[in-house]
Amino acid sequence: MTFSIVGRCEQTGMFGVAITTSSICVGARCPHARAGVGAVASQNITDPALGPDLLDRLERGQTARQALDDLLQGLIHADFRQLLVIDTHGNTACHTGRNILGIHAQSAGNSCFSAGNLLANEGIPGAMTECFAEWTDSHLAERLLRSLQAGLDAGGETGDVHSAALLVVDTQPFPLMDLRVDWDDKDPVAAMWKLWRDYRPQMQDYLVRAVRPADAPSYGVPGDP
Repeated sequence: MTFSIVGRCEQTGMFGVAITTSSICVGARCPHARAGVGAVASQNITDPALGPDLLDRLERGQTARQALDDLLQGLIHADFRQLLVIDTHGNTACHTGRNILGIHAQSAGNSCFSAGNLLANEGIPGAMTECFAEWTDSHLAERLLRSLQAGLDAGGETGDVHSAALLVVDTQPFPLMDLRVDWDDKDPVAAMWKLWRDYRPQMQDYLVRAVRPADAPSYGVPGDP
């Protein structure tokens, strides 16, 4: 029911996930990222606990492959899970269980990995990683979102998608951005593009408010000088 991409910016070390699906509120369950550690997408029949578990293993020094293999040893219901992992060195790993829904495929790229299930065709992840490689000078969020759009343009899911999420971490213990379209009847990826374009000019202001509030720009609301 989902296709996604996890990625790392080679210049900044940022990590992120872009994801879309036919079900509601994908951003609440599937994308996970931690600054200086890595990123995970947990999808198909999702267990949200697996993302933080994998990030904990990465933080303890395991590679993406080691963390995923370690997790899968004895994991109950592993056949229902699809997991994508990227670590701080850009290494990637993926698990696609035997009970994954519909057409499923995966593609490894440079500092990225894409996979999906219930896909319209097997070429969608490859289109996403190829797109990621073409936009190396862009902000990671834009690269991920362009890659998600490329997957949609290549056929997307067998049915309509209804929610999308874009998660990026930089150097802080909180996300640089955690943008979500929880439900859209027509095109959640288009709605995410609008959200990103509206958020980007304010992104740095929100970071300053968190780390240096005395230097923060005005909100422009009554009572705020």
